[in-house]
Amino acid sequence: SSYLFTLPVRGSEGLYMVNGPPGFTESTAFQRDSGKNCKAVAFSKDGSLFAWCNGEKVNIVNVTSAELLRSFDLPKAVCLEFSPKNNVLATWQAYTTAKDGTAGVPNLQLHDVKTGKCLKSFIQKKMQNWCPCWADDESICARNVNNEVHFFENNNFNTIANKLHLQKVNDFVLSPGAQPTKVAVYVPGSKGAPSFVRLYQYPNFGGPQSALANKSFFKADKVTMLWNKKATAVLVIASTEVDKTGASYYGEQTLHYIATNGESAVVQLPKNGPIYDVVWNPNSVEFCAVYGFMPAKATVFNLKCDPVFDFGTGPRNAAYYSPHGHILVLAGFGNLRGQMEVWDVKNYKLISKPVASDSTYFAWCPDGEHIVTATCAPRLRVSNGYKIWHYTGSLLHSYEVPSNEEMWQVTWQPFLDGVFPVKAVKYQAVPSELPSAEPKPAQAYRPPALRNKPVTSSKLHEDEPPQNMKPQLGSSDKPLSKTALKNQRKHEAKKAAKQEAKADANQESTQSSASQNAPRSAVPVVTSGDPEVDKKIKNLKKKLKAIEQLKEQAAAGKQLEKNQLEKIQKETALLQELEDLELGL
Repeated sequence: SSYLFTLPVRGSEGLYMVNGPPGFTESTAFQRDSGKNCKAVAFSKDGSLFAWCNGEKVNIVNVTSAELLRSFDLPKAVCLEFSPKNNVLATWQAYTTAKDGTAGVPNLQLHDVKTGKCLKSFIQKKMQNWCPCWADDESICARNVNNEVHFFENNNFNTIANKLHLQKVNDFVLSPGAQPTKVAVYVPGSKGAPSFVRLYQYPNFGGPQSALANKSFFKADKVTMLWNKKATAVLVIASTEVDKTGASYYGEQTLHYIATNGESAVVQLPKNGPIYDVVWNPNSVEFCAVYGFMPAKATVFNLKCDPVFDFGTGPRNAAYYSPHGHILVLAGFGNLRGQMEVWDVKNYKLISKPVASDSTYFAWCPDGEHIVTATCAPRLRVSNGYKIWHYTGSLLHSYEVPSNEEMWQVTWQPFLDGVFPVKAVKYQAVPSELPSAEPKPAQAYRPPALRNKPVTSSKLHEDEPPQNMKPQLGSSDKPLSKTALKNQRKHEAKKAAKQEAKADANQESTQSSASQNAPRSAVPVVTSGDPEVDKKIKNLKKKLKAIEQLKEQAAAGKQLEKNQLEKIQKETALLQELEDLELGL
């Protein structure tokens, strides 16, 4: 393309810029900063300005000409961010108090990019959510101060224009896009009161009745709030730190939908287990959730929270829509093997299945065609580097740092929406000089006794196929039409909901009824000829059966009582007794 865009790479080899596709050469315009102390980088939202701190100064350059525009003496800065229209550069350094216990100096600075002067300094103790949030047009800016949200207007930081004061605002998110700005706030529950998320339209903060929408829930230690691009709705992932049932060490998550028109719903996820990822399609009318115990399910939902498409199950824990929203990547990173599935979401067709093993980072290029995956320290200390792919599965460029070096970050230069036109989806892999990155399949461990025998595939579980690839009974193999899909989904969702309800109701009764409807074994009953002995044998078998059930419950994560644990410990003795009786000793 005629767009020259860059990728800064930050690590122990310093900070340098790589030209994006098709060249992938180091940019000669940007002078490599070879210090090992580059703590942070930031682009402006339109990609025209680039800032970094190197342990001495914070520098701002014009990306196209690489001309140095500003330099600030801030040796301790570790976080940087530009305001949306490039008027302000925010910097943060760790907060320190003086030895004599007097308050420390303000550590969050807001600098005027054009003049270089400091507009305002604040004390901001926590690194988390350190940066003030701006509306996209910079008409308002907000920050959370002692559990209330302070609003400034038109970058005038000497006057607080408004405050949003609720009992304890833990977090807030401003809506993207044009005015009017909306604010989503989260207030954690205390003393038996539920947590809630409320949506307001700035500046109407007069009590609960002025809120656009409100949703309360009991299960929440922390929440993630995600606005869609059109600012019509927020998805809330509420998580508890611990799962009371002991089923998962991820804690428990629920997904809620809240619209600015006041509607709200709990999104019904048809598989139990953690929620790994939730993302909005940039079109703002659909979202994708990846959830459930491994192998995880992935489903696209509409604004009614009805399932639109079910991708079946697979080794995945993340989802990424392309900037134009027409391609979706489902991936398994972190503790999974880096398999990616690239889907055309207009037609729900699989485009490619590249594998980027050991990836700690994934990002779409703003052109909607290229992808970067990377292995970065400190998440992984070995084989650091990055790869650039075309979504059709071709690996176009790969770089690994020398073995004694580390890579900490790689990122695409951003562009405003509309700079890159939408292109038709390709299915044919684009040409590449590099061989495809097929990792060597890990050989499964085989015990010595089986090593010379033919391999029988033993999968722990069968993956459930995507809904349009399921074998249809008595029908041809061609994918279903949209209407047929819709009806099938509705039917399946109803069925799943029924089964869930049934399963919940049966949970209690199954344990008692399991023994009654267990199939009678077809082994002829052997009697000892002594009714007393037969009775003893029958009782022993009954006790062992009960122990078996307790062991199954324990394996499923149930906390057993003391007397139940004692029962289990008697198993060996009971088995011995049974054996003695049956042998007629």
